[in-house]
Amino acid sequence: MPTFEVLQTQPVLAGMLVLAAFLVGLSKGGLPMVAMLSVPILSMRMSPMVAAVLLLPIYILSDIVGVYLYRREYSLENIKVLIPAGVLGVIIGWATASVVSDQMVTLLIGVMGVVFCLYTWSKRKQDIPPTRPAIKKGLFWGTFSGFTSFVAHAGGPPFQVYILPQKLPKMVFAGTTTIVFAVVNLAKVIPYSNLHPYTAETLKVSVILLPIAALGTVIGKNLIQRLPEQWFYLAVQIALFCLSIKLTMDALLGSFS
Repeated sequence: MPTFEVLQTQPVLAGMLVLAAFLVGLSKGGLPMVAMLSVPILSMRMSPMVAAVLLLPIYILSDIVGVYLYRREYSLENIKVLIPAGVLGVIIGWATASVVSDQMVTLLIGVMGVVFCLYTWSKRKQDIPPTRPAIKKGLFWGTFSGFTSFVAHAGGPPFQVYILPQKLPKMVFAGTTTIVFAVVNLAKVIPYSNLHPYTAETLKVSVILLPIAALGTVIGKNLIQRLPEQWFYLAVQIALFCLSIKLTMDALLGSFS
């Protein structure tokens, strides 16, 4: 993992880390899916798994800011189902880390996101009523989300598939997302520490990047407050579609390279 001394001599890597931390902060401020770009960015200079482990402290530290900002805006009914399911997904990911292919998981996430967006847009002219939180669906998608979050910090698409059809108010949607993944990220600390033990130097890099992530979190919430609700959800869907296409292509090209 990169140390502070390494960053001083590698400005390109340092810039990538700053950008990744800012994107994580934007996501925690309520701009979903943005943080999924962070691991691919860092993967250009390091192992994806190392990138995921390195970013976890940034996620957790920015989670603190995000949870504070959204402490009064969330769906308790969803949280009560999605948090236990997400933690279960992390445990499953940890237990199957040596068996399940990262490429296969990436492909599943990508295909699922693309299909969901195409289905949603095909029904756009129809007046589809919002769905209600459902325990069985919440447990399934929440577990899947926790699992994919563990293997690639990519829990967003399964989470969106479950939560978007509920058409929650945008601030409640953002708050629910932030709080659920704050707990899921905490659940990843011990498994990630076993895979790639943290050092004082690693944590030092995370502390240096924290102000960047915190700034991104505040900016993210301000952007959410200013976006009209219709455009907010369209932006979420477009981001989900674009990232799902990227994940699908990454998995397919990786499988044939």
